[in-house]
Amino acid sequence: MAQKLQEVRDQLNRSLRDTSKPWASILGSAEQKTGLDRLYIFIGGIAVIGVWLVFGYAAQLVCNSVGFLYPAYMSIHAIESHNKEDDTKWLTYWVVFAIFSIVEYFADIIVGWFPLYWLIKCIFMVWLMIPTEFNGSLVIYKRIVRPYFLKHHGVIDDTLNKMKEQVNKVTEKTN
Repeated sequence: MAQKLQEVRDQLNRSLRDTSKPWASILGSAEQKTGLDRLYIFIGGIAVIGVWLVFGYAAQLVCNSVGFLYPAYMSIHAIESHNKEDDTKWLTYWVVFAIFSIVEYFADIIVGWFPLYWLIKCIFMVWLMIPTEFNGSLVIYKRIVRPYFLKHHGVIDDTLNKMKEQVNKVTEKTN
């Protein structure tokens, strides 16, 4: 267990010092000003966000910002890169994010009763975007979304085509 924790710590340290990542310069500057190692600054920031999500004002805004800002930034990078793999990763994230948002809308009444909801949702969002082989958006897509899509896409495509034909007929009549 201690060895696994050390591996995670080393991987996190490498990521926090990776100059190609947007947070490296911010953490480097904070490290210079405070004299604290950037790993501890990062862990402290995570702890503050966690406490904020449980007790703070505008926890929903903080949680949704975590689930949107970094993925949006990385999606723009993916669009600008020539690598198809990162495009697929972030498109998968947004599909799962959208499905979760729709389900969440209908479960809104339950959210009010659950005090740790925003913290758990934030952890879930981070799991959806985490850059590992156990990436949440890929897991959910492969195990739930894709099988459902493959089973029903023919009916959905037919319905969309019929709707498109109806719209075309209506717009032709009005012209």
